[in-house]
Amino acid sequence: MVDTRGNNLKQTDSRKGRFEFNKLRKRLRRQVGKAIADFGLIEAGDRVMVCISGGKDSHAMLELLMALRDSAPIEFEIVAVTLDQKQPGYPEEVLPRYLETLNIPFYVLERDTYSVVRSVIPEGKTTCGLCSRLRRGTLYGFADQIGASKIALGHHRDDIVETLFLNLFFGGKLKAMPAKLKSDDGRHVVIRPLAYCKESDIARYASAMQFPIIPCSLCGTQENLQRQEIKRMLHEWEKQYPGRTESIFRALGNVAPSHLMDHSLFDFGGLSVEVDASLGLPDIRVVNL
Repeated sequence: MVDTRGNNLKQTDSRKGRFEFNKLRKRLRRQVGKAIADFGLIEAGDRVMVCISGGKDSHAMLELLMALRDSAPIEFEIVAVTLDQKQPGYPEEVLPRYLETLNIPFYVLERDTYSVVRSVIPEGKTTCGLCSRLRRGTLYGFADQIGASKIALGHHRDDIVETLFLNLFFGGKLKAMPAKLKSDDGRHVVIRPLAYCKESDIARYASAMQFPIIPCSLCGTQENLQRQEIKRMLHEWEKQYPGRTESIFRALGNVAPSHLMDHSLFDFGGLSVEVDASLGLPDIRVVNL
C-alpha cells in the first residue's frame, strides 16, 4: 500500500500557495494601475526611466510596470537604469545579468558617490541625505540624455507615511511624498507607481518572484536612523491598532486646509460673516438662579 497523504498535502499547499500568490499579484497590479490613473503618472508616448537599486521595491516596480505595459490601452516605453556607486564589495554583475533576461533597454551608470559621501560625512553619521542627493542628480542628468519623460522611483505607501512623520517630528513641516512631482528645476517629472502598495505585500511578492536583491551597504544597514525609528513606531501602532497606517495614508488625500494653520493655503484674514445690524438685540430676560 502506498501512503499518498504526504503528496496530497504537498499538492494542497502548492495550490494554496499559487492561489495566494495570484491574489497578491492581482492586488499589486490593480494598485499600481489605480495610482497611474488617479495621478496621471504615465501617458501615451512616455519614455519611463525606471530606477533600479537592487532592492525589493524597485524590482517589484519594474516587473509590475512591464506587466501593465503589455496590457495597457496606451503605448509607453520602459528603460531600466541602475547606478553603481562603487561601494566596496558591490556585486556589479548581478543586476546587469538579471536585466539582460527581461528584454528591455537598460543602462548601468558608474559614479563613485561612495567616496564622496565617506569623505564628507563623519563616521557614524547618517549618509542617506547626501547619498540621495548625489544619486538623484546623476539619475536626473541621465534622464535628459535618454529623453525620458518620466522618472519612476520605488517608494511605496509605507515610505510615504514614514516621510510624513519624519517631516512632522524632525522638520516641522506637514508634508510627505507625492505620487507625482516636478523636480525643483522644473525639467523632470518624478512618479511613484507603488504609492498605493503596502511594503509587506511588496516583500512577499519579491520573495515569491526571487528577485536578485542587493542590500545597501552604504546607508541601508545603518542603525538608529530617524526613518528606522519612525518605522518601528508605526509597526507598534499597527500591531496595537490594525489599519492605522492605512488610515493615516488616506488622510493625506483628505486634507482640510481651513482646519490647519497655514495662512498661505487658506485666507483666515478674509474669513468673516455678514451681520444684519437692523435685527437688533433679542429681548432676553435674565433670571438669577
